[in-house]
Amino acid sequence: MQKITPNLWFDGDTEDAVNRYTTIFDDSEIGIISRYNEASAAASGQPEGSVMTVEFELEGQSFVALNGGPQFLFPPAISFIVNCPTTDEVDELWAQLSGSGEELMPLDSYPFSDRYGWIEDEYGVSWQLIHADYIPERTIVPSLLFVGERCGQAEEAIDFYTSVFEDSAVGDIARYGPDQEPNEGGTVMFADFTLCGQHFAAMDSAQEHDFDFTEAISFIVDCADQTEVDYYWEELTADGGEEGQCAWLKDKYGVSWQIVPNVLPELLRDEDAEKAGRVTEAMLQMQKMDIDALEEAYAG
Repeated sequence: MQKITPNLWFDGDTEDAVNRYTTIFDDSEIGIISRYNEASAAASGQPEGSVMTVEFELEGQSFVALNGGPQFLFPPAISFIVNCPTTDEVDELWAQLSGSGEELMPLDSYPFSDRYGWIEDEYGVSWQLIHADYIPERTIVPSLLFVGERCGQAEEAIDFYTSVFEDSAVGDIARYGPDQEPNEGGTVMFADFTLCGQHFAAMDSAQEHDFDFTEAISFIVDCADQTEVDYYWEELTADGGEEGQCAWLKDKYGVSWQIVPNVLPELLRDEDAEKAGRVTEAMLQMQKMDIDALEEAYAG
């Protein structure tokens, strides 16, 4: 199981999007589907019994899709880089993802790749498709784009994240040169790094962009116990981060995280609707998750 899982916030088309993605990408499957119970439906405004979350995999990368409502839109500030061994795969994915979508960077040859394009699909999720002939099979990598007032913070953020998570490292960093205005020389054009052994990327951009990080894409951190919950909550809310409700928080760069004890999904999916409802009610009153209180609610 991944330690860190991207969570995608959809508005009513969760199942449609997951079905679409799992037909487009290889090594894909749909996992556990959770539904709104009485308490979570009342809190969210979603119909009781409707789909709440869908767990799925694409190219071996785990995701969670949340049917959350219209509150948040997907920003290109977080996109998913798809590294493809062949140019044909780039072209094929582009054709499948570009229908009813929006082209952010045209499919073309660039100094950094002979085949690359950036597309926002019909659901608003952003994908960077790139030919990477040095890899044996396709991989998907979450990428963070620091724009506006956050431009220039990519390297600082990488250093922060790699200090928080274990089994982490900073990889290659390509920097803007002095003649690449409006970008400041020395800031991050592209960097790769790993957190808990998982690959991520980050970039700065001084171009004019009207978006920022939002809760539409968050990262779920799977925690084994209360010690881990406390650690990640304290570290990621430090120095200007913001505590949210129901395990959500924003770090000081505006990126959203969910710090979730791995016992919580098990309790919420219990076949006993009364027990699961009590856990939901308890969770809705919390910011940081309290495992003892959740288990007390479950026991009644």
